[in-house]
Formats: sequence, C-alpha cells, structure tokens
Amino acid sequence: MKKPKSLKTLGGLTAAALALGMFATGVNAKIACDAPELIKPGMLTVAYNGDMPGTGTKDGKLIGIDGEIMNWIAGELGLTVEPSLMEWAAEIESVKARRVDVMHGMMGWTKARTEVITITDPIYYAGALMTQKKGAGITKLEQLKDKKVATIQGFGWIAELKSINPDLQLYESSDAAIRDLVAGRIDVLFADPPLIQYIQGQNPDWNLESIPVTDPYDPEKPSITGKYQVVIGMSKEAPKLEKCINEAIAELWKTCANLKAASTYGFSDKYWFNPPGENPRTGVDRDASWEYPSLGACPQ
Repeated sequence: MKKPKSLKTLGGLTAAALALGMFATGVNAKIACDAPELIKPGMLTVAYNGDMPGTGTKDGKLIGIDGEIMNWIAGELGLTVEPSLMEWAAEIESVKARRVDVMHGMMGWTKARTEVITITDPIYYAGALMTQKKGAGITKLEQLKDKKVATIQGFGWIAELKSINPDLQLYESSDAAIRDLVAGRIDVLFADPPLIQYIQGQNPDWNLESIPVTDPYDPEKPSITGKYQVVIGMSKEAPKLEKCINEAIAELWKTCANLKAASTYGFSDKYWFNPPGENPRTGVDRDASWEYPSLGACPQ
C-alpha cells in the first residue's frame, strides 16, 4: 500500500495507525480485514475483460455474475471497486506486476495458474461445453482430433486441448471466436459456459448448440473432463488480501449471495453451485482438510 502524502490524527488515533492500513476496509466493513495489501487505500482495483454475463460495466460500476459478486465482496470488506478493462490474456500479468489488486471473469482454477498467482476459493462452478453448429454431432473429445477447434488466448484449458488437437486455434477475444464459429471457419469452440449459454439465449438464430463433455474424468485433463471452479486471482505478494477475500467468499456461500447474483442474469440452476466430485487442489494450493464450499440454506 502506498503511504498517503499527508496524515492527520483522527478521533484520537495516530497518523501512524492510518499509515499501517487500519482503515483500509472502511467504516462500513462487515468483515474485519487486517491491512490488506491494496494498490490504493480503501479501493479494490479489479481487472475484467467485459465478457458478459461474467463481467461488464454500466455507469462505471461492475455488472455481470462475477461483477456483482465482486461488488458484494468489496462491500463486505468496506472497499470501493475500481474496474480496469483489459484483454483476458493481460489480466494475469497485470496482477503479477501489481497494476491491479485482483482479476476475475469466469476464470477457472488450474495448477499452472497457482504457480504464478494466488487463487481464491471458488465463487461458483462450471463444466466445459463443446459449442458447435446444430447437428454437427460432436459428442466426444476423440472427435476433436480432426476438427478445427478453438478457444481464447490465456484460458486455462489450452494445454489440455492441445494434447488432443495440436492445431488448436487461439483467439484474442470471445467475440471474434464466436463470429468465426457462426461463419463456419471453426468447428468447435471452448469458451466460458455462462457466456455461451447467455449468447445462445440472446441469438437463437445463430443455430448453435453446446454439448457437455461426457468423457470420464481424466486427472490429466481436469478442466475439460471435470467440473471446474470459477475463482478470483491476485498477487502472491498479497496474502492478507487473499485471507480477507476468502473470508468474504465463505459468507457469499453461506448467505447464497452468489446464487442471487447469478439468478439476476438467468443462472438460477443449482448446477452452477454444486461442487465437482474430484478435488485437484489437494496437495497443490490447499491441504487435505480443505473442502469445496457449498450453498447454505437459501431462501426460496
């Protein structure tokens, strides 16, 4: 945290106490947070890529499922959100360089990502979809070997898909990939499942369908053969911030605030909140006692 240029005594508390970040979470914080490592005092600088229904902005405020959840988390910590729009591939580098505090937007947990950034507990869950033209008949991963397969630059399942089809095409944005799928320039697209469901609902005339991956779970391909965790990423240099956000995420599940946010955008199915059967995080960035969070007693 940068030290303010001028500090004044407030209510009998010393300027030194303020400099240590005792008020970093603000007077309205519901969760006590001990001096989180923020780029700007009292503010959570958030990288997002604008792919709805995950993230977007309206009137300078984050929207979307992940965006609403981020606003809720910041509110629990008494912080103000400052959105920072960028391409998905730039988000991790921005977190590592401490240009932003956190990154998000339908981001899945992968072991490779744990080596460069810190990853929170999940905020909801998703499963890989093979999006294709209706009637294409692609239902198994082995069918991808001789197809034009694509995903988005920086997405967590790239290595897994390349092990099936080395000619995997990478796009800078989801918009460009979807346009090429509709135009027939690619056969199968792996994109964020909430985005795909949202797009298909908005554009039924595009004649697309999404087939869930039904191959048996493969620990070598956990992101595409198993349900994956949607998470938030941050710098390894911010352990206190990680602790604060994970405490807020625990409340998120307990109060069903994530289900409420998702329902606003048409994602009220409990599928998005049922944990995976496998736990690839054990022994990687979580110990053996860690369990997936699940919904509390949600009001009907």
